[in-house]
Amino acid sequence: MKVTEHIKNANGKTLFSFEIIPPKKGNSIQQLYNNIDPLMEFKPPFIDVTTSREEYVYIEKEGLLDRKITRMRPGTVGICAAIKHKYDVDTVPHVLCGGFTKEETEYLLVDCHYLGIENVMALRGDAMKHQQYFEACKGGHQFAKDLVGQIQNLNKGKYLHDVIEVDDKADFCIGVAGYPEKHIEAPSLKTDLKRLKEKVDAGADYVVTQMFFDNKKYFEFVEAAKQEGINVPIIPGIKPIAVKRHLQLLPQVFKIDLPEDLIDAIDNCSTNEQVRQVGVEWAINQSKELQNAGVPVLHYYSMGKSDNIKAIAKAVF
Repeated sequence: MKVTEHIKNANGKTLFSFEIIPPKKGNSIQQLYNNIDPLMEFKPPFIDVTTSREEYVYIEKEGLLDRKITRMRPGTVGICAAIKHKYDVDTVPHVLCGGFTKEETEYLLVDCHYLGIENVMALRGDAMKHQQYFEACKGGHQFAKDLVGQIQNLNKGKYLHDVIEVDDKADFCIGVAGYPEKHIEAPSLKTDLKRLKEKVDAGADYVVTQMFFDNKKYFEFVEAAKQEGINVPIIPGIKPIAVKRHLQLLPQVFKIDLPEDLIDAIDNCSTNEQVRQVGVEWAINQSKELQNAGVPVLHYYSMGKSDNIKAIAKAVF
């Protein structure tokens, strides 16, 4: 079932969903199952699975360093299929511009269609570590709106090199990212909203926001999006702070602001266990306020761990 259909069928009730990352190569998928199992009691209608782009590794060879390109966390589509089969839940693979050609994207989408995966998250992705700015690979998309356009073309039977008349067309529901505090590269929030409108106009069906810690930012973002003519569901993304280092790391990486009350509470913690509890309590309060406001889904960034997400969900759902 499509994410938008799950939202419609909920009749105004806020749904629970979460995002996981694939294990590194060589690790068992059982690790994922162990973290998914405790969250299934909250009946998530869908689970997102991230995609990692390629990265460079250096291998010593005869005294020299040989640079090779690799993917440390492959297997997104396989994991989606495994979770769908094991838990009978819809899965949402993330599809990236970065590191993928248009042909590779088409093959991935065909695989998803064959597997009965009806939802995809279309993202530009980040720049590689050695790049100052994002650069599309040769034959790939530069912008998420163009990736959305390719997925919508496939929904119409328009492949990259053929228009195929078939009865069994794909019908993907497409999610995209939104930024309540604007994308790191956008010159202004207004400009960023225009870019989001372009993605929706290209065929995006719903939006999931980047993490935020001040609900006011989300409510203002939703209102501004409506003023821009964006009328698809906007799902808030929630990440509980788990370690003290997040005070510096999250604003640096995601260019987001943390509320002073949250900063003070974390500063007063002497251990990361205490920080984790502060993060849980903050996310519970955030979630309850958002739930009372009637958000369609509360989407949690689990980063492969479920104990804190379970504590939040138990208090909210």
